[in-house]
Amino acid sequence: MTNVWTGRLVRLRAVEPEDWESFQKFDQDSATQRAADMIHPPSSAARQREWAQKAALRQAERDQFQLAIESCEDGALVGSTSTHSVDHRAGRFSYGIALGRDHWRRGYASEAVTLLLGFMFGERRFHKCEASVWGFNEPSMALQRRLGFHEEGRLRDHEFFAGRHHDVVLFGMTAAEFTARHPYPSEI
Repeated sequence: MTNVWTGRLVRLRAVEPEDWESFQKFDQDSATQRAADMIHPPSSAARQREWAQKAALRQAERDQFQLAIESCEDGALVGSTSTHSVDHRAGRFSYGIALGRDHWRRGYASEAVTLLLGFMFGERRFHKCEASVWGFNEPSMALQRRLGFHEEGRLRDHEFFAGRHHDVVLFGMTAAEFTARHPYPSEI
């Protein structure tokens, strides 16, 4: 049996209420927070449980959703990925990904994004995916390039955190570029 949500290293799945502890641990690491977004105030266990409960019950809305990333090896929650900024008229969307620091540089992000894009391009008929990366985040920019994204622009001094302004680098990939690098399985 094949499953479009499962690769060799990771499985994409819905967020479950019991995931709250793993997400709280990720949120306590400033490097993990900054790589994915920006630093935000600590959340109580009660708030984190409430967030996980709501996330577990939230339905995808207009192709915008969040999925947990689980290790196939041990079933551990390693991070999450999401789609956002969906434009059905133009056929494009953006994605985000966040992994706990203990799970960086193991191939999880590459495989999770490939699974997500395979679904969005191959099942939902989108034409283009966009991603934005902090200008100082060389590992994330290298990930985009390895996956087949092309740098499309740089927003200079665009976001403020850690006491100063930072560039945001914009990346894009079309469905044709994706399938050239990541062909769909023949055993459908």
